[in-house]
Amino acid sequence: MDQLLVYLPGILLAYAAFLIAMMSPGPNVLAIMGTSMSFGRSQGIALALGISTGSFLWGTLAATGLSALLTSYAAMITIIKIVGGMYLLWLAYKAFRAAAAEQAVAARVFDDAGTTGPRHFLRGGLVQMTNPKAALAWVAIISLGLQPHAPAWVAGLIVVGTTALSVLIHLSYAIIFSSQPMIRLYARARRPIQLALGAFFTFAGIKMLTARI
Repeated sequence: MDQLLVYLPGILLAYAAFLIAMMSPGPNVLAIMGTSMSFGRSQGIALALGISTGSFLWGTLAATGLSALLTSYAAMITIIKIVGGMYLLWLAYKAFRAAAAEQAVAARVFDDAGTTGPRHFLRGGLVQMTNPKAALAWVAIISLGLQPHAPAWVAGLIVVGTTALSVLIHLSYAIIFSSQPMIRLYARARRPIQLALGAFFTFAGIKMLTARI
């Protein structure tokens, strides 16, 4: 217990930094919103869990020092940046194509195929793992929470706690934006919403491809 009290301020600081980072909606949050409104709650939840899994993986990498090692190799970060930027542009293309469609996609159009959940889960993980900003953010979060010579369980507690926060917050987005009021809103404003998502993903993709890391 005494050890926990010693390291608790740093752990709480890491949690606070993570929450602040999540308060700035990025491609992951907008992808959950769009998926939940377009395809329904189960698909939005699958995407949210994929994003949270990606967050857990980045946190684990940062805690073990591999993420910091990646930042030392510009070529590896550049590859991640290019893949992530191109994927965001692909999401933009999908959003613009949905906006151009005559009718909204039915909420459960892929349910019978039985593959939508896993595919959205993988998409969520890909969105998170191809974001080099996530790697750098996790290095900062771990650095804030870990004191010199801190035991391994401190890093583990930071990763587990932030993962729990990620799951809770991302699932909340999926549930809220798959509710009937939100679905009705989406039905009325489908094209503007998809156009806005497409514009954001285009902006984020170009910014990621051109940014200096």
